[in-house]
Amino acid sequence: MLVLYVTMLGCAVGVRDAGHIGMELIGDLMPDSWKKPIEIFIHLLTLTFGALMAWYCFELFLSVRTYMIPTLHISESFRYVPLILAGLLIVLFSIEHIVALLRGEEVKPAWH
Repeated sequence: MLVLYVTMLGCAVGVRDAGHIGMELIGDLMPDSWKKPIEIFIHLLTLTFGALMAWYCFELFLSVRTYMIPTLHISESFRYVPLILAGLLIVLFSIEHIVALLRGEEVKPAWH
């Protein structure tokens, strides 16, 4: 269960720091005039993914809340908490990137 928490929050931080290959590769292949709209589109897709992940994981959370994990004596719904949180963070971090692009600013990585 702890692996889920660490992995999913790490996934959200990866979105925050633009640590995925797709962002770099697509932008380099496009003409300069297309880079900003393409980057915004990529962040909108990422935002949509995060929102859908949070929403459907919340539905799963609700559907299994009465079931218990026998060895831990806690609800099965705890498995979906990190996915919901990560989805919400992905939405927020995507919005941050879009706002920064529209302002002509750069998002500074969290780890530097």
